Amino acid sequence: MSAAGGKTPQIGTIDTLSSAVLPGSARMAGMNTTPDTALLVVNLGTPESPTAPAVRRYLAEFLSDRRVVAIPPLFWKPLLYGVILPIRGPKSAEKYAKVWLPDGSPLAVYTRRLAEGLKDVMPDWQVEWAMRYGEPALRKTLDGLRARGIRRIVVLPLYPQYSTTTTASIQDVVDAWRPSAPEVEVSVIQDYCEDAGWVAAIADSIRAHWQAHGRSEKLMFSFHGLPQRVANAGDPYPQQCERSAQAIVAALGLGADDWQMGYQSRFGAERWLQPYAEPTLWALAEGGVRSFDLVCPGFATDCLETLEEVALGFAETLAERGATLSYIPCLNAAPPHAQALAALARRA
Repeated sequence: MSAAGGKTPQIGTIDTLSSAVLPGSARMAGMNTTPDTALLVVNLGTPESPTAPAVRRYLAEFLSDRRVVAIPPLFWKPLLYGVILPIRGPKSAEKYAKVWLPDGSPLAVYTRRLAEGLKDVMPDWQVEWAMRYGEPALRKTLDGLRARGIRRIVVLPLYPQYSTTTTASIQDVVDAWRPSAPEVEVSVIQDYCEDAGWVAAIADSIRAHWQAHGRSEKLMFSFHGLPQRVANAGDPYPQQCERSAQAIVAALGLGADDWQMGYQSRFGAERWLQPYAEPTLWALAEGGVRSFDLVCPGFATDCLETLEEVALGFAETLAERGATLSYIPCLNAAPPHAQALAALARRA
């Protein structure tokens, strides 16, 4: 896909930092004992391959979670298996194929690399990674840590902002697992939407992008969407997204006219959190803004929604309106990300 003027949509270079793990000298030399405390970072999940069968299996698990879709199973299951999966499986597989990496799904690759970076800065802890949906499965990973003699586990959902549709679902699995391991102390970090280390890492990644690629006219913050009814029921997610954006803006010293925020990845016909990110970009472009930088602070690692929907899709529709989009990658496995999350875990 091409941007306005035939230019390729610009994607930043933080991933070159992300692929590098921290120096081995950070490891504790001569350690003779196995740590009995573990950090378990948990991401959403991903198909095992960019194929229709694999995507259908993943979506079946994801969309069967009552935290994600609250429709009673008696009504939802026939619709899911009879209509949604047969249609969305092949379509989503095509999208995954556009962004699939040689080592696998971007979300899995970057989550694994992040865990490797965390091991380097936390030599006195064991560090593992898991997925809420798909593999490596969260419950099996918890079982594995227990079998290795771990007696304290800090679970860190890789969702900076809390939602009942994401963080609470991980909490559900942990709570269901607790009775099987009464000797293990386990806690779940609920959010880190304004954590100083995380905010600084995001702000620094934006500055680095500007230094490498130049600064566009407007900075757009795009967060994953949420049905409005969930927010109306008291979910704190939209307020936490706003607090994250404001904290990053303050760290960058931006003015009110320098930035905008919106929500992406709407699914279904019901009303979701607004403003919707893509139409907001369109309106700004039609109003005369010709260049945008876009960052997704709700995503710890790049994935289908950031790479295919935003970096490719948003860029293409903006090009049709005479504007360009420069995508700023997620923190992924960049060392400042690992350092910020390690500090967060140690305080838990």
